[in-house]
Amino acid sequence: MDRRSLIKNAGIAGVLAAGVAPAVHAQAAVRWRLSSSFPKALDTIFGAADVFAAKVKAMSGGKFEISTHAGGEITPPFGVVDAVQQGSIECAHTAPYYFFGKNEAFALGCAIPFGLNSRQMTAWMYQGNGLTLMREFYAKYSMTSFPMGNTGAQMGGWYRKEIKSIKDIKGLKMRIGGFAGKVFEPMGGVPQNIPGGEIYTALEKGTIDAAEWVGPYDDQKLGFNKVAPFYYYPGWWEGGPQLDLLINQKAFDALSAENKAIVESAAAYAHTDMQAKYDARNPAALKQLVGAGTKLRPFPNDVMAEAFKVSQQLYSELSAKNPEWAKIYADYAKFRADSNLWFRFTEARFDSFMQAQKL
Repeated sequence: MDRRSLIKNAGIAGVLAAGVAPAVHAQAAVRWRLSSSFPKALDTIFGAADVFAAKVKAMSGGKFEISTHAGGEITPPFGVVDAVQQGSIECAHTAPYYFFGKNEAFALGCAIPFGLNSRQMTAWMYQGNGLTLMREFYAKYSMTSFPMGNTGAQMGGWYRKEIKSIKDIKGLKMRIGGFAGKVFEPMGGVPQNIPGGEIYTALEKGTIDAAEWVGPYDDQKLGFNKVAPFYYYPGWWEGGPQLDLLINQKAFDALSAENKAIVESAAAYAHTDMQAKYDARNPAALKQLVGAGTKLRPFPNDVMAEAFKVSQQLYSELSAKNPEWAKIYADYAKFRADSNLWFRFTEARFDSFMQAQKL
């Protein structure tokens, strides 16, 4: 064979190789299941899982698909961590503080009373040590994590009767999310940990006296204003609650580098998208609720002061007895102190001025 024929045949072989290589090395299709702790009726908080799954499918060209399931479909709302840990599902979307009963440190990946606001939480996760510390903790449960949503500061919930002072908290049976119950109980309240889809019935029947969920948009959808007239603020236990995508470690490790990057990017998109939806939809919903007769009230100062005092005592106690809490909280608390010093001179002053203007 002469040199010209050799080059020609080599060129053809190269073209053929290039044509078949993708077929030979094509990445196998990946199918995952995601279980949420939230009901499908909430297009904001459950919707983040759908947004995430859609992005994963789009970025992978349809080769990586994740089916999303509301709480109760394939796992109980509060059973998602066990399911991910055991590998019966690949991933879950949840509020980690629901699982403080396993270890109080779970709450630090979501929200604690008088903790970080949403921007501070995102900063701690992505630019501070938050993500590293929480992943180190989650590894003990055979999971890894990605931030996937934040509601922003929440409302303080719906009450059948007016809260005029700390005395009105005594004996109050309240649905209050996860870890916050550890502060609410020493204040004299009776915390109840009830999934979102079951709150309305409990409040309607009088099984509980009060309930908090997120804020106006979700609360209006759930109809809480129909069974409790007083709406309090702020949700001092949830200044910036972060939702997490929790993934079984073996399932994540089995992904290609490309699919790992897709998961990271899709989760980050859903993280931003969730709070954007809340910030855009809550204002109109609050106006509608007040227009329909909802009685909007700030928490009395003595309630706020007592809650703050109790929370700080709790954190000291936990730091003394729970080494995992102590390690993460020390970093969290320092970040919170530095962030609030900065926000005091910028965000807080700007916001307070703007909110006092007639716009």
